[in-house]
Amino acid sequence: MAAIASRYARAYVEVVLDLRMEPSRALDELNSMAELLISNTALRTILGNPAVKHQDKLRLLDAIVSRMGASRTLRNFVAVLIDHHRLAQMGEIAEKFRHELNERLGIAEAYVTSARELGKEERQLLERQIAAVTGKVVRAMYSRDPNLLGGAKVRIGSTIYDGSVRGQLSRIKEQIITN
Repeated sequence: MAAIASRYARAYVEVVLDLRMEPSRALDELNSMAELLISNTALRTILGNPAVKHQDKLRLLDAIVSRMGASRTLRNFVAVLIDHHRLAQMGEIAEKFRHELNERLGIAEAYVTSARELGKEERQLLERQIAAVTGKVVRAMYSRDPNLLGGAKVRIGSTIYDGSVRGQLSRIKEQIITN
């Protein structure tokens, strides 16, 4: 199912970029729609029910999109998902869309975990260092882990950069053992 969600996400990214839509707006709209569909079982049931007329589903979708103030492009994309019985994958599609959009725009998502809250200057320095390593614009999300002795861990995709004190001690230990 991940491959199917990726296909829909890539297609929507293509449309958003071809139409020169504001990427952050497209992402916000898609996330809002996904949250609505995930949280509202009755809505999901109506839109996914084959006994409900297609035109009624589209009228309901039009009302939702109008109330959200969302774009016609999002409306058309969700209509395609309804037609292809893919609404159940909306959350996964939104997640894949975000990753694909960031990849196309040259944005790296970094998840930074530190022992303490990092100050503004520390965050800026860390983001510049990450940008230098990745060659991309960095969008960082920060969290604290009281189990870290000090330093920070950074995850970008599946790559982890361990700058924690525990990680540094581990590397020193390895060097002592191998020398």
